[in-house]
Amino acid sequence: MKRQTLEQKLAILSDAAKYDASCASSGGTKRDSRDGRGLGSVTGSGICHAYAPDGRCISLLKILMTNFCIYDCAYCINRVSSNVERARFTPEEVVTLTLEFYRRNYIEGLFLSSGIIRTPDDTMADMVRIARTLRQEHRFRGYIHLKTIPDADPKLIEEAGLYADRLSINVELPTDRAVKAYAPEKNPDQIRRSMADVRVLKEAQKEKSFTGRRPPRFAPAGQSTQMIVGADGASDATILQSSTRLYSSYRLKRVYYSAFSPIPDASKVLPLVKPPLMREHRLYQADWLMRFYGFDVGEITGDRPDGNLDLGIDPKLAWALANRHRFPVEVNRADREMLLRVPGFGTRTVERILQTRRHRDLRYADLLRMGANLKNARPFMSLLDWSPRRLADAADLRARFAPAPVQMSLF
Repeated sequence: MKRQTLEQKLAILSDAAKYDASCASSGGTKRDSRDGRGLGSVTGSGICHAYAPDGRCISLLKILMTNFCIYDCAYCINRVSSNVERARFTPEEVVTLTLEFYRRNYIEGLFLSSGIIRTPDDTMADMVRIARTLRQEHRFRGYIHLKTIPDADPKLIEEAGLYADRLSINVELPTDRAVKAYAPEKNPDQIRRSMADVRVLKEAQKEKSFTGRRPPRFAPAGQSTQMIVGADGASDATILQSSTRLYSSYRLKRVYYSAFSPIPDASKVLPLVKPPLMREHRLYQADWLMRFYGFDVGEITGDRPDGNLDLGIDPKLAWALANRHRFPVEVNRADREMLLRVPGFGTRTVERILQTRRHRDLRYADLLRMGANLKNARPFMSLLDWSPRRLADAADLRARFAPAPVQMSLF
């Protein structure tokens, strides 16, 4: 086998890491400048963007340690039976890449995942060694996110949390049945045990010892997980119910939804068509509504018989259209819960409304200054100087929210 250069390995393993969801954006338009026109790209691999615990958007070197893998998960392009070009970084090479990229101001941290080589313990030990070397030998202060391996020794995962800002353990698919069907070497119970261990270790950090000292910091940015969407036929309702359980059971910071990418030689057991990226985007929107707006799964998905989200409009607007009897909302009188359900009102807008109306009644211009999306909100609210009249009951109300038509090019 021809010896690969570091640049060749980086090209292979940064591209292989694109299936690991870690980025802040989702469902964006595919654009790049590889044709020589323009500048920049949203489809390239190697550097991604994620949010730090304090809300900053930071650039991360996003790579796999290796795309060799002893597992044969049907949905994974890097599974053992897949015919892809393989590569493997040594721990020293990952450390070198991270430091050199950081010194050149390309990145502010590292996102590291890996296929399973030899055994889960061997792979996890190498990942921990990378994080430990960066932190202890090179005093690296940047952000580190490690995708940990649930089958590895719990002591290795515990050590990983001492060096990484965030840990993540993939639940893979929405249901245990799907995991057993498409990833038979993975054990859903073991995945949950590992996630529970991380939660316990994270919570133990808050407790002081008898000397009054706190234990060493452990994954200060918490833990997250990734769920593949569209490989097993699960409805959006099933996916969101699974996410709800994960958030409550393991105190997750984020569930990442990753649209399944069809793999040609797995077509006998998996679909050939990739689910639209808009479905992934709608799931993120629904997830946000459940976490910050007080919605539950039944409200968001209950109006469609198949349990899936409407791809044409966002979930909050879809709910409002299906529940017109609850509108219009009187902005100067409604409680916080109902204000949060008005399309076009975000959490900050609602807080500003509540603060301002302690002193006076609000008018239409006030909402404009507060940043409310009044195009969406107008049919669902009333104010001193605004009433939707019959607009909320208009038969063509949904069509009013459709994007403007665009003339397609003939060439």
